[in-house]
Amino acid sequence: MTPITGADRGDARILWDFNVLKQSVRPCSAALALGGCDIGVAGAAADLYRARLFPVVAFSGGIMPGTSGRFPRGEAVHFRERAIALGVPEEATLLEPHATNTGENISFGRKVLTGDGRTVHSVLLISMPYMQRRAYATCRKQWPEVDPVCASQPVSFDQYAKEQDDEAEFIAMMMGDTHRVMEYPRRGFAIEQEVPEHVRDAFERLRKRGYNTWLLPD
Repeated sequence: MTPITGADRGDARILWDFNVLKQSVRPCSAALALGGCDIGVAGAAADLYRARLFPVVAFSGGIMPGTSGRFPRGEAVHFRERAIALGVPEEATLLEPHATNTGENISFGRKVLTGDGRTVHSVLLISMPYMQRRAYATCRKQWPEVDPVCASQPVSFDQYAKEQDDEAEFIAMMMGDTHRVMEYPRRGFAIEQEVPEHVRDAFERLRKRGYNTWLLPD
């Protein structure tokens, strides 16, 4: 891949602005924290719990090839431990340690959250910022009975990019999420969402520049 250019960052910012939904958070029946490469999700969960936005949170995510070096016991295990260390009571947490993708985060997380008879009318989906739109679309398809609200760390694109160990990999992963937002509805995994032309154009420019390692195979 060629070095990151200002134009690349401009196009990546377009994808960020598309994928970060900027919904107003509100109290929900429960929360579901989705696994990934960013343990900041656990910090966001702790902040939102302290704000009394939910009584219980399920952490979902298994041992994944891309994150096993950082989270060897599984994403959910490490995220839950981090949230507890940040002050979330252990009894307010649940563990779902098997999910390997966003669809399983939702479907397996649903079973954990409702398994003891709990009624869930609304769910606060806590994820990496650029995963919000994908999480929302997947939840609407996999768990249509609930009203989903998306939340993440309150961070800007520039700040988040600077915090990443590998900025190019971060852009490539955001490309992967955007691709799934576009492609998964026709595969039955998520609801259809409008993707504006300027977002598609930015996506194609970044694809041509080589940010394609996390895209779905043709």
